[in-house]
Amino acid sequence: MHISGYVNATEKKSRPVMTPHGRVVEEIEPRAFAGAIQRAGNIPLTVDHGDKVYASTADRTLELREDDIGLHADVRAVDAELAAYAREGKIKGWSFGMYNVVDEVEERSGDLPLRRVKGLDLDHVTLVVNKSPVYSATSVEVRANGELAMEQRGHEETPEVTETALPDNSLFEYRIKLASIRRRK
Repeated sequence: MHISGYVNATEKKSRPVMTPHGRVVEEIEPRAFAGAIQRAGNIPLTVDHGDKVYASTADRTLELREDDIGLHADVRAVDAELAAYAREGKIKGWSFGMYNVVDEVEERSGDLPLRRVKGLDLDHVTLVVNKSPVYSATSVEVRANGELAMEQRGHEETPEVTETALPDNSLFEYRIKLASIRRRK
C-alpha cells in the first residue's frame, strides 16, 4: 500500500486552535518542516496520534520532505488494518505532533492573534481516521516532567491512496511547479 499527500501546507492559516499562547489562528512558515526533518532521528507514522507505528523514517517506509507547498509524506505500508482503512475510505486526512516550537504571535485588531511557527521538531505524523483533521482536533499534551509541550495539528487534504509498487508523483510535481509560478508573481 502506498499512501501519499501533504501533511501540512505552509503559510496556510488554520482554523482557531488552542496553543500555549491561548486561542490563535496559526500558520507554519516555509522551511520549518525541512529543519525538523533534518534534525529528527526517526519520525513514526501512526493513526489518530495513537501508539501503534505503521511506518517510520528509520526503516524508510515513511519518507517526508518539505517542498514549495509544504510537508509531503510518502508511506509504504503492509499493515492489514491500515489497508482496510484506506480501502474503506476512512482516512480523512493528516495530522502531526510537534514540540520545541519557535514561534511569533501577532495581535490582530478584531480577530484572533496569528501564531507564526518558525521552527519545530516533529514527534510524529499521523493519518486521521476517527478524529477531525485540520486543527479542529488540536490538543496540547504535557509529557513527563512538564517541560515538553506536544502540539498536534491536522491538514484537510485527504491522502491519496494507491496500491502500486511505484508511485506516480506527476500530480505533486505539477502542484510544485504551479506553486513556484505563483510565488514568482
